[in-house]
Formats: sequence, C-alpha cells, structure tokens
Amino acid sequence: MNGRSPRRGRVSLSGWLSDSELRLGLGCMRLSTDDGADDGRAVATIAAAAASGITVFDTARAYGPNERVLAGALHGCGAAATARIVTKGGMARPGGGWVPDGRAKAIRADCEASLEALEGIPIDLYLLHAPDPRIPWRTSIRALDRLVEEGLVRRVGISNVNRSQLDEALTLAPIAAVQVAVSVFDDRALRGGIVDRCAEAGVSVIAHSPLGGPRRARSLGRRPGLVDIAEDHGATPAEVALAWVLGLGPHLVALPGARRPETARSAARAAAVVLGADERERLAPSRRRRLPPARAGAEVVLVMGIPGAGKSRVALEYATRGHLRLNRDERGGTLRVLADELDEALAAGERRVVLDNTYATRASRSEVIEAAARHGARVRCIWLDTPLAQAQVNMVARLLDRLGSLPTPEELKAAAREEPGLMPPTSQMRVLRELEPPADDEGFASIERVPFSREPHTGRAGVFVAASTLRTEGWRDAIRSADPRAKHLVFDWLPDGSPADLRDAVELLSSEIRGVVERAVCPHGGGPPVCWCRPPLPGLPLAFSRAVGVDPARSTLVGTSTAHRTLATTLGARFLGA
Repeated sequence: MNGRSPRRGRVSLSGWLSDSELRLGLGCMRLSTDDGADDGRAVATIAAAAASGITVFDTARAYGPNERVLAGALHGCGAAATARIVTKGGMARPGGGWVPDGRAKAIRADCEASLEALEGIPIDLYLLHAPDPRIPWRTSIRALDRLVEEGLVRRVGISNVNRSQLDEALTLAPIAAVQVAVSVFDDRALRGGIVDRCAEAGVSVIAHSPLGGPRRARSLGRRPGLVDIAEDHGATPAEVALAWVLGLGPHLVALPGARRPETARSAARAAAVVLGADERERLAPSRRRRLPPARAGAEVVLVMGIPGAGKSRVALEYATRGHLRLNRDERGGTLRVLADELDEALAAGERRVVLDNTYATRASRSEVIEAAARHGARVRCIWLDTPLAQAQVNMVARLLDRLGSLPTPEELKAAAREEPGLMPPTSQMRVLRELEPPADDEGFASIERVPFSREPHTGRAGVFVAASTLRTEGWRDAIRSADPRAKHLVFDWLPDGSPADLRDAVELLSSEIRGVVERAVCPHGGGPPVCWCRPPLPGLPLAFSRAVGVDPARSTLVGTSTAHRTLATTLGARFLGA
C-alpha cells in the first residue's frame, strides 16, 4: 500500500491546545437543529462559553446556518481570534435525513462552503462527518489530506469510525483527531480500542455526546452514584460526568452540547473537577482488572460473521459435543445480556460454552473476552468469512424456511420483530459495513478464519430468464443455448406491477420451449431495498427453485445487464447474455 507512515505530520493534543486551554469544547449542533432554535439564544450561549474559557467550538456544514451563526457570535464577542473551529463535511441532508457523501469533490465543496460561512475564521480542525459506504475509504481520506496540503485547513480528522477505519486512515493522511461518542453510558470507543489506539498514535479524541445524548443527559440527576459524587465535589451530575470523560487521558477533549448560557458555563466548570480512582470505578467499572489464572479445559468459542454467514450450523456442531449454546435469536436480549449470562454460566462451573452471534465489532467481542477472562477461560474465535452475496442466499433460504414464501416488506418487518435473525437487505449490508475483522490484540487464544463453501444441492437444472431478454433481437439464440426442456422462470422488477404484466413474455417464451414457464415480479420501488426480490437480490429465483425442485447451481440465467450477471454469480448459475 502506498500509504505514509502513521506518524508523519501527527499533531498531539499538547500541540493542538495550549496548557492554558480547557479540554472542553462547545458542541453547537443543537443551537441550530433543535426545534425552537433561537439565534439570539445561540449567540448568548456561544459568548458565555468563550467568556468561560472555552476555545473549541464544534459545528458542521450539515447543521444548516450553524457555521454562520457561530462566526457571527465569535466576532461579536471578540473571541474570533482565539477560537479553534472544528467543523465537518461529507454529509448531505436530503429531505432532512443524514446521508454520508464521501466523494472527494463533495468534501472539497463542503470545506469551501464552510470557509465562506465562517467569515474569515480559519478552520483549525476539519473532520469527515462519517464514512460513506458507497465510496472507498481511502478516497475520502486522501481528499482530507489534500485540504491540508493546499492550506485550506490546519488539521484534519475523522468522525464516527471504528478501529479498522482509524488504522487505515492513519496511513493515508495526518489524522490529528477522531470524534466518537464517549460517556459513562457509552463505552464502545473504549471497548473497540479507538481511545487506546489514538493514545498510541498521538491523536486527540474528541468525545461527542459526553453526557450520553439529550435523552440520557436528562436522567443524570437520577443516578444515585453520580448524584452522591457530585454532592461531594459541590458540582452538578453533568459536571461530574464530563470530568469522568476528561479523566480517561490527556488526549481527550469533551464536547458537550449546550443550548443556554448557564449550561455552557457549567460545562467549563467541569474542567476543575478531579475524580479519584474509586469514584471513577463507581461511575463506570474499569475494563482492566487482575485476571485469574487460566482454568484448565475452560473454553469459550465465539462464532462471528455477518447475518446469514452460517454461524448457527457451526454452533450446533459444538452444542452436540457438549458446549452450552448462548444465542440471542433464541434467548432474546442484547449482546451485553448474553455476556452476563456467560459470566453466570462460567461462575456456576460451566467449562465449555459457544456463542454464535454477529459480533461484528471489537466492542461487542470485548464483553465476551472480559467475561471469560474473569474465570480464567480461554476464548477461541471462529470467523465465518462469508461473502455478502452468499450470506444473502442464506438469508433468503432462512426466510423461506420460516415463512414458506418471500415476505412483503411489511411482513418482513413484522417477522423481524419476532425473530432478530430475519432482516431486510439493508440491515445485513449495514452489519457488513460495521464489520471489524478479529485481531490478535483483542485477547483471543486463537483466531480461525473459515472461508465460505456451499454444500451441494439436489434438484434438476432450471432456466431463469430476465424479461428484458425477450425484448432483444437475439433472445431466441440465447434461450436455445439453455435447456429447452427445463422449467423456466421469467422474472422482472416492475414497481407497482404484478406477475400478470408478464403474460405476453410468458406466451412468447412458451412458443419456443417445451418446458413449464412460471413468472415472478418484484413490485417494490427504488431506493435502498426493502425486500429480497429485487434483482440482483436472489429472492425470486430461489423461491422458484424451492417450489419446483430446481438446483440454482445447475441452472442457467439468461439476462441483459450487469445486475443479471451478478445475480447469476450469486446463484452459482451459468450466465448467458442476450
């Protein structure tokens, strides 16, 4: 890889903020995005933060007029010269949604628009708002690198990333900071290794939502331990929660949001609160404890992979050998609850346990590793490295097993509420985007990567015919190259259509072959897929194959597009282009 050393151009926290500056910033998003946002109150809040010694102000191009309001407030209170602006780009807001846009030209355009909105205040730190799953990660990071090289911004960083994305970014650009959620409520960045990795690399961590977000922040005053500690320090519960974040290390900057001047002043006071080790432990138990010696023969097997990877089959093999199986689809609850059940089982003397859940992230796996370590049990990781297309085939097979037919989007939603292992394509794709391959430094005794292999099917050959094929001049030659005696399926994507719309196509095909011709349509609209029947998703051919006893891998798909070729590859079928 033609990346640079992870440390070239690195800016440590001490090089970013001076010793006299607070490691607290003001998150300005809600000043413009909340219902009832008021520019006058926003200006007063920003001025109060600046007067309290806060120099870091976080905004984003996607926050509407936020950057312009912030600039006006800083100029108005005389703090523009000392303010450190942290802003973000690479996020679009179509229809009020949040859609990452990691294209190089979008990042550049957002940066230029931010510079204009900030009215001459330089950008001290420019962050990519979030990874865009449609764009290669290196493309977005190199776009950040060019902003520094061309002098548009002083420093660059990334937001809302996992450890793998951070590691790659460090090789491609002088990453100065990472912005992720960190609070007494949310320790995923700690469990996922991001905070520790940043400390190793001399990279700042900017903790957004350090009070847990608006909903959780309202509950701080009801947490007994937090309230007691706050009373001992003569502080508010929110100030103690912020102090806990700052105590994670000198490379942490806490970024509370504030909508009122008094809230901004309170945030600044948190810098003076120093918590003792026992107080920190009461607020959030440490992840690092003295571990017992390994218990001979005690083993935990963690089977991981994206939904549809085949984890259940592997786990059942272990269960038949005497392992206790802990599976969320069967037991319900969260992965954290399952980790607690593992803890209880090991404490009760269980010596062999298998867990088969997604475990896509380091953070989710860490809870299993820690629970096992408390009892001296070693953890083996089995990673089913199944390609997405094959996991999609498995997911459709699971739906057909459970429901008997392909569900409508509404039926799929209802089924997913009853059984977490059933899901739409977008959920499966999201897990794939979040996937962090297991690494040696997580604490596994061993990691076994299992490449995908499909067991042979039984059944006769079939022919899947895309309806568009029958509108080409050479369709008869393509059909004759397949098996004219096989059972045929004519399929198409017709939003708001029905199988009846393929009547003419079926009659035309039937005039050329001696086999049975069936028809199937995906009637659902465009956009992110909400069903499993829209090509190149494999639902229509697989449902047909199961109904008539066809083996997709022995079959032929006749089509006209790249999507049809992709579908043939997914099915293991031969492709014939018309």
